[in-house]
Amino acid sequence: MRDWEIGGWLSQPPTSFSVVVGGLCDIIKSLLVDKTYIEEARMAKIPSYDKMMNPVVQALHELGGSGTIEEINNKAVEILGLSEDLLEILHDSDKGSQTEVEYRLAWSRTYLKKYGILENSSRGVWALTVKGRQTQQVNPDTVRRFVQTERRTEKVQQSDINDDNDEPKLTWKEELISVLLKMDPSAFERLVQRLLRESGFIQVEVTGKSGDGGIDGKGIMRLGGLLSFHVIFQCKRY
Repeated sequence: MRDWEIGGWLSQPPTSFSVVVGGLCDIIKSLLVDKTYIEEARMAKIPSYDKMMNPVVQALHELGGSGTIEEINNKAVEILGLSEDLLEILHDSDKGSQTEVEYRLAWSRTYLKKYGILENSSRGVWALTVKGRQTQQVNPDTVRRFVQTERRTEKVQQSDINDDNDEPKLTWKEELISVLLKMDPSAFERLVQRLLRESGFIQVEVTGKSGDGGIDGKGIMRLGGLLSFHVIFQCKRY
């Protein structure tokens, strides 16, 4: 009796074992191909970055003209009506935890910024520009062509640096007060919302307007990512 026949648990010669292993490898490869196909099919359900442009613009309008990346993304996702399983898809699992939706929304913001619709600060707060506040929808093809043309013709330019030794006619505080007093109520409202977001507030909401041009509202103040407080605020110009 041969070793491979002991106990009868192998009824075929050893050469058949390699056939079995080869068959298993084929099955595994097939499963991997199927998984890749499924991932690609799920990815295809996510709108491209250019189709996310108008939801981003709409999100900022609904947020009062400015918002953190988190606020804008959440609102845009709500507008797009994306399912939870699509929101969980990572852009590149080897490079970090950024999702594919976040990645494409980031490109949408970048294109809209280059087109002059959005602006952002170093604190991660994005806002509609004057042009953006006057725009409810954009033509994604127009935006894309504009940005691509700019990239081809763009040349490095250095911004003019103001001479710090020049004595201003007014102090910055006086100039600021002058600008604030001349603002219309809606512009002042947008400014307050953005200032609060720049200071760490989220979910900033204006709940009422006073007769003296000020506004009342509420929001959540986050401290160091560990603590958060619900805050009621009142801002006045006079």
